[in-house]
Amino acid sequence: MPARLFAWLMLALLPGLAVGELRLYTEEAPPTSFLRDGEPDGYAVDLVRELSRRTGSDAHIELIPWTRGYYLARHEPDVGLFMVVRTPERESVFQWVGPILQGTTRFYSLKDSGLRIESLEAARRAGTLALPKQWYTYETLERMGFTNLHGVASPRLMVSMLKHGRVKLIATEDLSLREELAGGGLTPDEVQGHMVFMQSDYYIAFSARTAPGRVMRWQRELEAMRRDGSLERIRQRWLPRAERF
Repeated sequence: MPARLFAWLMLALLPGLAVGELRLYTEEAPPTSFLRDGEPDGYAVDLVRELSRRTGSDAHIELIPWTRGYYLARHEPDVGLFMVVRTPERESVFQWVGPILQGTTRFYSLKDSGLRIESLEAARRAGTLALPKQWYTYETLERMGFTNLHGVASPRLMVSMLKHGRVKLIATEDLSLREELAGGGLTPDEVQGHMVFMQSDYYIAFSARTAPGRVMRWQRELEAMRRDGSLERIRQRWLPRAERF
């Protein structure tokens, strides 16, 4: 039996997964994606559900760890991962639909720390900077030559370390700041925002083994949502303070 035919037969036998069904993965990152009463919810989830409806796609949305979702999107057919920063290094690895959101990243310290971060050099000299190691922000600062990075497993741990004085700085986006701080026991009033050093466009990244025509339909419907105002209505529901993109 040819290898390709065998692979399709095995896929058909997987429980609850029909041949041709799109598997769409995201991570826990409120308010863009999170579980509510055991079901995926949030800005990006709402948007992907609407795109799935408009394109007539049979799609399954699931929250899984980022590293697992990234691996599946790189190696499996009919897989989409959201939200993904589009970078030159990733350009040829995926097929892209978007942008679906833009985020602004800056450094944050405790308000009573007295720190003033007005340059990248000041951030390098400020003390230990905690970040989840799987974040694109960590990769970016590492490429910039930051040697004061401390990689952690989760945003919750990042914020907790800042709260208890174990690190001087964290870096995160305006989109998720409030929820990330709450997870680690802080409020926006307790932290000081510093210089913006990165703006990121987020996309749905489809695997290279997804039919290009399918991906093109998703892009066309996203543009239709932008024109008819439905994309803006979803953004206003979940992220009223975020900039239009």
